[in-house]
Amino acid sequence: MIISASRRTDIPAYYGQWMMARLRAGEVLVPNPYNASRISRVALSPGNVDCIVFWTKNAAPMLPLLDELDALGYKYYFEYTVTGYGSALEPGLPEKERTVDTFLRLSERLGPEGVDWRFDPVLLTSSITPAWQLECFGALCRALHGATRRCVFSFADPYPGIRPSIAPLEETQMCLLAKGFADIAGEYGLPLYTCAEAVELSEYGIRHAACIDSAKVERIAGYPIRVERDPGQRPACGCAASVDVGVYNTCPNGCTYCYATTRPALLRRARAVHAPDAPMLTGWPRGGEQITDRTGPSLRAEQTSLFDNL
Repeated sequence: MIISASRRTDIPAYYGQWMMARLRAGEVLVPNPYNASRISRVALSPGNVDCIVFWTKNAAPMLPLLDELDALGYKYYFEYTVTGYGSALEPGLPEKERTVDTFLRLSERLGPEGVDWRFDPVLLTSSITPAWQLECFGALCRALHGATRRCVFSFADPYPGIRPSIAPLEETQMCLLAKGFADIAGEYGLPLYTCAEAVELSEYGIRHAACIDSAKVERIAGYPIRVERDPGQRPACGCAASVDVGVYNTCPNGCTYCYATTRPALLRRARAVHAPDAPMLTGWPRGGEQITDRTGPSLRAEQTSLFDNL
């Protein structure tokens, strides 16, 4: 089983202590994002968790926890977003220099394979022009290229609840930016991928990515796995199936383009009930919920010998 921690919130930045408590306890409760009265119980032993994929924009609070995470026997890697947009669009994040420093420290700890750089989402506004994007991308490539094996980007999507001034890009704009990104990344030998994008950019040497990548999980875990594509993701997403342990409307980063936290009242309520020792990220069940086991087995593929059937 692959654990996603999490597409729905920034667990390393705000809920690392809670995550570690759940790993020590060996299980987590996850409310259904569409029906909070239905809760999944997910076992989290190293024997059935093949890999944890952490998604974050600020891994600094998680760095002191990695020694224990290793000692517990878990395998993991990070999807780390660094954009450089600043406080106008990302008010809850550290300044770019601190974020870059944390990325480099995390890579030094895990190696470049353990940290994917996400330049995501790519967007344009009245002040964020194509020239600005290319300049920012170049500066970040220069800083991060030796600390990661790849860069993954996507273009902003018009999710309900995000700021209306962030409009979807036209395909001509996508291609213009993609060519510029590819030229810059090529100077640093950094492979470039898109995340959940239908647009075809292979003429620029840009491939489609799976952020939860079965081949990467195999390298991190140290053994082959059998896993299907995640049917719960967008059609253009190539990610392997995983179990997400996060909760929507719990991330205080405040990014104006975010699809996962769009209701401030729910965020305030979630922060008020959160406790590091609670079984759910949003506290304890109130009673009366339907709790169902959703524990997946290890995805480890048993290797067979050519002589097994002789």
